[in-house]
Amino acid sequence: MKNLVLTLALLTGGAALAQTGQPVPAPAPSVQSTPAQSAPTQPAQAPDTVVARVGSQTFTLADFDRAFRVAVAGVVNAQGLPLSDELLTEFAPGRADYLKQFVREQALYQLARPSVKPDAAAVDAQLAQARAGFASDDEFQQALNQTGYASAEDLRASLERQAVVVPYLQSVQKRFNFGDAVVAGYYNLHRDVFTRDAEACVKHILVASEAEAKTVVTDLGAGKDFAEVAREKSQDPGSAAEGGDLGCIAPGDTVAAFDKASFSGPLNQPQVVQTEYGWHVLTVSRRSAAGLLPLTEAAPLIREQLSREAAQKYLDAQIARVKVETFPDVVRVTAP
Repeated sequence: MKNLVLTLALLTGGAALAQTGQPVPAPAPSVQSTPAQSAPTQPAQAPDTVVARVGSQTFTLADFDRAFRVAVAGVVNAQGLPLSDELLTEFAPGRADYLKQFVREQALYQLARPSVKPDAAAVDAQLAQARAGFASDDEFQQALNQTGYASAEDLRASLERQAVVVPYLQSVQKRFNFGDAVVAGYYNLHRDVFTRDAEACVKHILVASEAEAKTVVTDLGAGKDFAEVAREKSQDPGSAAEGGDLGCIAPGDTVAAFDKASFSGPLNQPQVVQTEYGWHVLTVSRRSAAGLLPLTEAAPLIREQLSREAAQKYLDAQIARVKVETFPDVVRVTAP
């Protein structure tokens, strides 16, 4: 197996104002990577060895290792790989750097706890939903292991932390509001950012023959759900599972016939198009011309950006006030 690049930015990024993903993520296609650089290591420490003190809490090597496994799993799962001891070893040189992010996350959680009480029933429902996708407890446990979690209890604890931190981050961001004059000023100074290419938002169902395509059009005309038909009949493995949704494409992103239908055909009506891949039944839900995004459309994006940046600066200042003591030498060992 090829070594993975030790991308420290993925493991040591700041507390981001972003939505969380699925608790047991589906792997994405793998990408080519290069070997990680080795780093000096220390003799293994006992699991109860202290690695950090954050505010009034003390964290052990066992606490850190659990978090590190999940962080590494997030990186390798995104490359289409399950977590393994071999991959943990590849990422071991980043353990001391990840300690900084671990401490930051704990500080953020401490800041959030007084103002947000998690809904235990909702957390339990999330865990049950994650478990429902597997035929047996063994399969579920295997999926947990591959995504960094040692047990369902660990996953539940992670979901509970998310239930505290995410609403807190959202509430902080809502504190920062920007008037029309500030938004207009930002828009005028960053017009290049809001200059866009033409795009069309498209979904399609790929079948082998014109007759099948006409049957699909008939089914849609009779009221059948597009996404359901796509999952049942589409031969495009990349979009069938997504209900045929291709997202928004730019001119030239697809073959000529498909491109023409996407950018010149009617909106919200099924079109039948033949390409070298087969017969497509496609629907365009939205289309926009190239050019400068109008201020009326840019304004919500600008307000979101400005409030996000202001909230991040506020959080950085609050986290900096939390008393922290770390012992990076303790975590400089070869994982697992």
